[in-house]
Amino acid sequence: MGHGQEHPPAGPAQDPHSRRLVVVSNRLPFTFARDAGGAWQALPGGGGLVTALLPVLRNRGGTWIGWPGATGDKEELESALRGAGTSAGYSFGAVDLLPDEVHDFYLGFSNEIIWPLFHDLQSLCNFDPAYWRTYCRVNRKFAEVIAAQSRTGDFVWIHDYHLMNVAAALRELGVGGRLGFFLHIPFPSPDLFLKLPWRAELLRALMCFDLVGFQTARDRRNFVQCLRLFEKDVEIEGRGHVLAARLGEREVRIGHFPISIDYAAFRRQAEAPEVADKARELHERLPGRRIILGIDRLDYTKGITLRLRAFRNLLDRHPELHGKVSFMQVVVPSREDIPQYHKLRTEIDQLVGQINGSLARPGGWVPVWYEYRNLTRLELLAYYRAADIALVTPLKDGMNLVAKEYCACSVEEDCVLILSEFAGAASQLGRGALLVNPYDEEGVADAIRAAYLMDPAERRARMRRLRASIREHDVFWWVDSFLQAAITRDLRDYPQPGGPWDDALDYQLPF
Repeated sequence: MGHGQEHPPAGPAQDPHSRRLVVVSNRLPFTFARDAGGAWQALPGGGGLVTALLPVLRNRGGTWIGWPGATGDKEELESALRGAGTSAGYSFGAVDLLPDEVHDFYLGFSNEIIWPLFHDLQSLCNFDPAYWRTYCRVNRKFAEVIAAQSRTGDFVWIHDYHLMNVAAALRELGVGGRLGFFLHIPFPSPDLFLKLPWRAELLRALMCFDLVGFQTARDRRNFVQCLRLFEKDVEIEGRGHVLAARLGEREVRIGHFPISIDYAAFRRQAEAPEVADKARELHERLPGRRIILGIDRLDYTKGITLRLRAFRNLLDRHPELHGKVSFMQVVVPSREDIPQYHKLRTEIDQLVGQINGSLARPGGWVPVWYEYRNLTRLELLAYYRAADIALVTPLKDGMNLVAKEYCACSVEEDCVLILSEFAGAASQLGRGALLVNPYDEEGVADAIRAAYLMDPAERRARMRRLRASIREHDVFWWVDSFLQAAITRDLRDYPQPGGPWDDALDYQLPF
């Protein structure tokens, strides 16, 4: 697994005897659908997990197991999977799900219970008991495919909140190999986790893994507190970012590993002439204006409506900025089958209409440029490179890779990142970004104005600090640190490398 970049990989990536990697997630990195002629075709997937792990498997090889996003003739679909694997450089394993299972497991338990609860929005939860039963059944299906496609010596790395019960199902099937789990979203505090009717079962299931990883020290602390609350006999030992939890005869390692991006690839692609031309074109369409950029998946955790209100607050209190700033908000369609997301989209549409309707000038300045669509790779890179200010203000986020992608693509370094203090990335990037409370409308507006007025030397110094941190702690570093924690026999021998989890480097948040 070589970087071919600024620094060589470390740890297990250099070990010639390292185990085959089996990655498991809810969805495969490709969605399979029939084309006009009825043949299956593989469409690239999106999201932070795919962005992070594709370069890893491409470099080291292995297997990715997940739901292909379609049901149909199993033999035809398996043939399409083999074809996609040949071109990707690693193999695929498909988990076949029925439509009612997709509904209750994915739309139900995962996105009507775990997603809002773990993002501090328990009022949006629907604790339907049928969802839990289907969640367990689907996790068992995943376990059966893993057991059939893995072999002795493999390291099975399971990802995210959809599959927290898989290790328990694998242990029931007699699988004794090493199992790792990484949670990409936040883990809630005990007072929130208490509200989950199946809290004890889920904790016990997570304790069936050998390594449980979280994004931040705060997430790990919440998990440990829940363990101590529900498992009176648990013993927690160790220092640093990897601890050992002992419950009976089981020992589970618990760590925090901030996920990252393929920094060098983003930087290299952002420097391409076609990206520079597209970024220049955006500025030519908005002459004499600073571009403020927001790029988010459609989700109520991203704080898009509060962000729009903060921008309106800025323009109301500082009319001297009229015509000098333009806010480009891109919303990527997501979970369109869920009614709450339809409601959110309507609210965003109305807010944009209100701002532009009251402030836009005929034939001239339009305050908000709003796009509801998927961007091409070229467009994404160009938007990042063109933006003078990035507004990344989720209400709660496990990490937020948009913030890191923006910094990697800001090759001129004459720009500012405004970041929510409730994003996991804030603990790593807090010294270079302007941190804000997304619920503080005037505070976010003031941060935008501060970024607009910031001295160019300070802008560059801040962005260089951000880029250096992301460059050093990229996706390959993330994988290496996780796998080292998984395979080191004795935690006393674990290297405890420097990184964004260190108290000396970690930005101290006010909570």
